[in-house]
Amino acid sequence: MERLAPTTIATRRPPLVRIPTDWTGIVFAVLLSAAVIVPLLVVGVWAFTEVWRYPNVIPQQFGLRFWNQTLTRADVWAALTLSLQLSTVVTLLSAAICLPAAYAFARLSFPGRNVLFFSFLAGHAFPKFGLLIAIAAIFLQLNLIGTFWGVVLIQLVGTLLFMIWIPVAAFQSVDRRMEEAARDVGAGPFRVFWSITLPQAGPTIAAAVLLSFVGTFYETEGAWLIGAPGIRTMPVLMISFINNQMVIQYGAVLSVMLWVPSFIALMFARRVIGGGAFARGFGG
Repeated sequence: MERLAPTTIATRRPPLVRIPTDWTGIVFAVLLSAAVIVPLLVVGVWAFTEVWRYPNVIPQQFGLRFWNQTLTRADVWAALTLSLQLSTVVTLLSAAICLPAAYAFARLSFPGRNVLFFSFLAGHAFPKFGLLIAIAAIFLQLNLIGTFWGVVLIQLVGTLLFMIWIPVAAFQSVDRRMEEAARDVGAGPFRVFWSITLPQAGPTIAAAVLLSFVGTFYETEGAWLIGAPGIRTMPVLMISFINNQMVIQYGAVLSVMLWVPSFIALMFARRVIGGGAFARGFGG
């Protein structure tokens, strides 16, 4: 049998397959990106604009005059501090309440488990403002309207979806064989949870915590309906500036200030959450 020369074998390659370009997907991605990015750019430009009159395409005058006017207001810093306090308290309470519940949903079997589990989705399946009105009527009887803890409770409801569903998926994705192996060598339940379960579920749980914090920081309807008139968060103050003073730059400056905590959270998420964290969490 005639043997092929090495050069002949080396030059044989499979034929290249040309993958057709998905122009529909590219156009859709470009339009979606433009719909997200263009409004952000416009608001960012307004924050540094002093004069921008129709029909000019670009502002006639840039400056920091509205930044100086906004940042020297005591109510802006009070609202920012209050928003950070609310987000921190709500996120910590949500983690303390929901994470043990999520572990029970993921690992235990008890009567009514599925009904109770899906009930956490019910609050997001109906118009939110109608639900807030019903809760506000109850809070009015309990003297919680216009109080810090009233806003905490109403915002706590909004974190249940993130802090129940995502951690449940995270705990379900943990490799049970590693937990059983640790128990076989004498590790106790707490040691197994701390050394095996938590490191695997931790990145996805961190994602849930970050989403809850950012979502609480930007929450507006509950803070306005339950907190008014004594509690004014940053989003509520931004709406008040736009409605009462009719100066778009004030709202633009506060919008940029509102982006900062979200940007910091996302940068932190890049370090904490691996690329496959969500996939592992929802894989269960």
